[in-house]
Amino acid sequence: MIEQGVVESAGQCLIKGSKEEAVSLARQVIDGGADPVELMNLAFIPAINEVGDRFGRGQLFLPELITAADAMKAVTDVVNEVLSATTTVRSNKGTILIATVKGDVHDIGKCIVTSLLQANGFRVHDIGRDIDTEKIVEQAVQHDVDIIGTSALLTTTMPRQKELEELLKAKGLREKFKTMVGGAPVTPRWAQRIGADAYAEDAQDGVRKAEQLLAIAVS
Repeated sequence: MIEQGVVESAGQCLIKGSKEEAVSLARQVIDGGADPVELMNLAFIPAINEVGDRFGRGQLFLPELITAADAMKAVTDVVNEVLSATTTVRSNKGTILIATVKGDVHDIGKCIVTSLLQANGFRVHDIGRDIDTEKIVEQAVQHDVDIIGTSALLTTTMPRQKELEELLKAKGLREKFKTMVGGAPVTPRWAQRIGADAYAEDAQDGVRKAEQLLAIAVS
């Protein structure tokens, strides 16, 4: 069980954007016998969600959001390192490429999804934020992924998700990949309208939908 003090410390590390403190805390708790996945689910993911909420309320600003996301990624790297050293089962669920579409410069939601997918046994290629649609397709082909996941945080960038669907069709690749969309303004109706295979409401839903898509893909 993750102690409340750890949850509070995780939040403080991310709000400060301190990679060093966040990584040190994660290693200390894991070395103390905590389950790395539980650490993510009960401490760091709620902490990064709180950072996102504060940003939404205007209590934190974009530079703080970005440093918090970078610290979260550093913690995720530690957790994945531990998981890969202790088990091979978690790495066999499938491969996902995830990106924030062109025009979006902050990616806190994507980082949360990436962290939880990795913690639940998916191999994830996170290619970053503000990514051109052509590059998303190129990277998906290069890494031979099962699912392409895109996040759009603005209504003005949502059309990039539709653009991805159209580009995949134009290249004859639409049947090769499953697609999943998410982001604050994105809705199930939008996903259906553009022809995406799934809509993820949040990180937990992203894991569920990824598992469902891969189950459908092999059935």
